[in-house]
Amino acid sequence: MGSNEGPEHARPPVVVATLEARHEAAWEAYVARHPEATLFHTLAWKRVLERTFSCRPYYLLALRGETVCGVLPLWHFRSPLFGRALISVPYAVYGGILADDEEAERRLRAQAVALAEGHRVDYLELRNHVPSRSGWPTKSLYVTFLRPLSPDNEANLKAIPRKQRAMIRKAERKGVRAVTDDDLEAFYAIYSRSVHAHGTPVYPYSFFRHIQETLGEACRITFCTDAQGRRVATVMTFYFRDRVMPYFGGGLPEARALQAFDYMYWDVMARAAEAGYTCFDYGRSKEGTGSYRFKKHWGFAPTPLPYEYHLVRAREMPNVSPANPKYQRLIRAWRALPYPVTRILGPMIARHLA
Repeated sequence: MGSNEGPEHARPPVVVATLEARHEAAWEAYVARHPEATLFHTLAWKRVLERTFSCRPYYLLALRGETVCGVLPLWHFRSPLFGRALISVPYAVYGGILADDEEAERRLRAQAVALAEGHRVDYLELRNHVPSRSGWPTKSLYVTFLRPLSPDNEANLKAIPRKQRAMIRKAERKGVRAVTDDDLEAFYAIYSRSVHAHGTPVYPYSFFRHIQETLGEACRITFCTDAQGRRVATVMTFYFRDRVMPYFGGGLPEARALQAFDYMYWDVMARAAEAGYTCFDYGRSKEGTGSYRFKKHWGFAPTPLPYEYHLVRAREMPNVSPANPKYQRLIRAWRALPYPVTRILGPMIARHLA
């Protein structure tokens, strides 16, 4: 046998290219089949961000011949508050490299570093949800909460700790009900008030409109109502492959006393299981926060999110979480502002919070 015969020698090298229109179908097909892909790797999410925000995309493909063997969605994010970064993916909880093999991952990572250093950003951030073998520094900022769903909702209910099951029953006795209704204005009215109460600027209304228009049936809104039929809590939920993700949620002050949040998330879970979804993704939280405790009380085990960083101009890894003690004064000041003022100013500031 000649020295250049056999499959290894016939295998083309990996080349990294920037996404063009002719690659889009192949990108989407790759994301659709990769086991670690998320909604935020899709071109649908790319279109949402392009329509809403001013950051610039750099979508990288690893190609072996004409075959896609890896992808990396990157965005050049600029903020007067937090500096400049390349992020995969901003305005999202997951991102990072998808690759078939070590060579494809290495080439994509090298190209990302070259872009970061060429643009002289402060840092490159990959929002992985599974660990890599890169050796890059990581920071334990967030955890995620995932659990399999059974097709049997009685089994799903029994998997919830007894105390939280009691909360769902209490909500039922108080007349709390859930309904799916894609009324974006009603959602935003509740969500923006809830975000203000937590001391955080709200994203622009256009962001949610673009999500709804782009994702279509893969984005649904649920409301919880009190005994009088008044909407007191809401959540925007995403559906991707086998996964249901209640993503943007909030409620009015009275929602907590009504146990409306427990009832609302149970309704989302139950409906998803009936529709055939097999994974419930409770989303990202910072350890020690109220949302972290709420999800743990539901019996979900936290899984650290291994975000990793390549520092360019920055001297240390960033910590732009609202839980960072240095932001507490700003959070208190934001809470003290009248809600109508924050509804105007919030979207202008939130554009710079990735």
